[in-house]
Amino acid sequence: MIKELAFSLAISLALTLVLESGFFFLTGKRNKKDLMLVSLVNIITNPVVVLSYWLIVMYADIEPVIVLIPLELFAMIIEGCYYKKYGQSFKRPYFFSIAANVFSFAAGLLFQQLSNIYGV
Repeated sequence: MIKELAFSLAISLALTLVLESGFFFLTGKRNKKDLMLVSLVNIITNPVVVLSYWLIVMYADIEPVIVLIPLELFAMIIEGCYYKKYGQSFKRPYFFSIAANVFSFAAGLLFQQLSNIYGV
């Protein structure tokens, strides 16, 4: 179980970094410091969200979606705060955070569905 959890944490963080960095470029941003900020805030928030989700779902009798929503909201708010305080090119930092997280989450769901279909 620990191997599965570590693998899940690593894959989730790697995909999040790739997807949200890609989203950063898709939105026309090019500031290297802001790209580093996107990476750092995800390194801070992603493992906390994923580990909390796993632990709560495993040890509490709570519907997974009820766990997921507040955790994702927490990540979006924290990331938005960092973008607002330290970002240089984020005109609407909370909107960027929400959009990047929705993009990343949706792409992650798609990746998960495709991996289930094709057995990857």
